[in-house]
Parts: sequence; structure tokens; C-alpha cells
Amino acid sequence: MENVIDTLWHEYQTTHFLFTQRLSDDFPFAIVTAYNPSGLLLTPSQNRLLDRQLQSKIQQFNSPYRALIGAAPDLSHMEKSWAVFIDKEQALELGKAFNQHAIYYVEQGLLSLVACNDSKMPEVELGVFNHRLRLVNELPDIGAHI
Repeated sequence: MENVIDTLWHEYQTTHFLFTQRLSDDFPFAIVTAYNPSGLLLTPSQNRLLDRQLQSKIQQFNSPYRALIGAAPDLSHMEKSWAVFIDKEQALELGKAFNQHAIYYVEQGLLSLVACNDSKMPEVELGVFNHRLRLVNELPDIGAHI
């Protein structure tokens, strides 16, 4: 029987990203969230608090960053996330600090899923990032979708 982490790992591999702008392939970036640490569904207010704490940590890198939404393909689940122009090791440390199972990393336009705490879990290449990108005029208010 599959455990919860295996189920989540599979779901992470189907994620799409709602973004208000296209990003250049010239610079690698990470996609990190603070929502639902350890795979536990929190209330919208708990997630917003963690998101503010993550944004504060991200600002300490003095690197460009942009808000986005990581979402199930049918938009049945959405999590506020951040695209941050930092290296993979820094992104993994952020993911670990916020008890996330994984982060995404985009390098040369290719999206990868990287486990934060399980070094035996192989990095999964998910293909071209822009194929998972859904451009929107504004990010949805996701409090009602959690």
C-alpha cells in the first residue's frame, strides 16, 4: 500500500503553476512554498502566516523573487509559492526550514522536483517548465480552495 508521502510525491509531479508573467530561461530559479508543512492541510490563516515568514526569509537573499500559485491540474488544490532566483542548495534549505517534502527547481527552462529530506529519493525531471505554466492576469485568492 502506498504511504502518504508516496501519494504526495506523485501529486507533486503533476503540478501546474499559475503565474502573472513568463520568466526567462537564462537564470535558474527555485519554486518554494510554506503551505501545508509535512503534507498536513492547515487553515488558510495558518498558511498565510507561514507564507509571510517564508517571504521574509526569501527577502534576506537579496535576490529577485515572484509570487505564483502551485496547483493541481484541475485547480482543486492550490498553494501560494515563490519563484526565487537562488541556487538549489539554498532552496533546499528553505524547503527544509518550512518542513516541505520537496521543492521545484528550474534550470535552462527544465523543471525538476527535488526532495528536501530524503537523499535516497532521486530528483525527478518533469520537462519544460513553460508547458506547466498558466499565465493569468492576477493570482487567485486561494483561501477558499484549501
